[in-house]
Amino acid sequence: MNHSLKSWNTFGIDQSANEIVCAENEQQLLNAWQTANAKQQPVLILGEGSNVLFLNAFHGTVIINRIKGIEVTEQPDAWHLHVGAGENWHQLVQHTLQLGMPGLENLALIPGCVGSSPIQNIGAYGVELQRVCDYVDCIELATGTPHRLSAKECRFGYRDSIFKHEYQDRFAIVAVGLRLSKQWQPVLTYGDLTRLDPATVTPQQVFDSVCHMRMTKLPDPKVNGNAGSFFKNPVVTVDVAQALLSEFPHAPHYPQADGSVKLAAGWLIDQCQLKGIGIGGAAVHRQQALVLINADNATSEDVVQLAHLVREKVGEKFNVWLEPEVRFIGQVGEVNAVEIIA
Repeated sequence: MNHSLKSWNTFGIDQSANEIVCAENEQQLLNAWQTANAKQQPVLILGEGSNVLFLNAFHGTVIINRIKGIEVTEQPDAWHLHVGAGENWHQLVQHTLQLGMPGLENLALIPGCVGSSPIQNIGAYGVELQRVCDYVDCIELATGTPHRLSAKECRFGYRDSIFKHEYQDRFAIVAVGLRLSKQWQPVLTYGDLTRLDPATVTPQQVFDSVCHMRMTKLPDPKVNGNAGSFFKNPVVTVDVAQALLSEFPHAPHYPQADGSVKLAAGWLIDQCQLKGIGIGGAAVHRQQALVLINADNATSEDVVQLAHLVREKVGEKFNVWLEPEVRFIGQVGEVNAVEIIA
């Protein structure tokens, strides 16, 4: 049987899977995985499909994780949240603010589910998930054994975690534990947030500003399919950064704690005059060069060719080689995105 994945990925790419199963609890998720495993079929667990590009038809079962629930416990110094992996991330951000529990406002409007947030160590406007993550609950798919990983055990890095490595195919995330400190400190280091006054700003004002920036710069997936930021912001050595800045002194750059320097991928792409350029039905978004969009019934091959073009142009001009943030899914599972577009 071929089941369309078009409505299960925000890129709106028309690929299919042998089976699609919606799991509303751990047992349903385990049953679906074990049934597919018994048939020796590959399995892909998806949240909202907001960070994937399907390259081919998927020759197996796609399990949609819809495990819900938000529990809050209050301590003298912080609120502790236990959130089901299938909850919508942005709705969680709104919910916590409505309850007077700030800390997630910089991460507003990031698409996807809560269960996907630790995989990527999602981040925006100076805040990453690891800042608020307490633990991640997952189950070992082969045995059903529950595991709780502390934030440290998750090995968070820039858009990276243990869930992209050892834990990738053997475990499913079922819940995320968050700690929101009552000693709220606004993070106002990026974009329009730098104009806000740290002495008087409220969490709601930070939230509103982040939403405004995202909505004015980023396309609505319901109008033009996309997977948000297509490329990671490259992290380079000081030598590479200094060479680039000697030629392009106005290039945005952000020194990191480990001595490396993060560059702005969107700026690099923009400098290559690539906004609006298209291949087939895929195009570089006109407002935010970091986003590739499905402008007109794009195929996955259109997106791959466009990503290749962008990577080549930026590499030729700056000697910096972009890597996709989006996960590329082949016939039987995730494949190396850099190798596909190189």
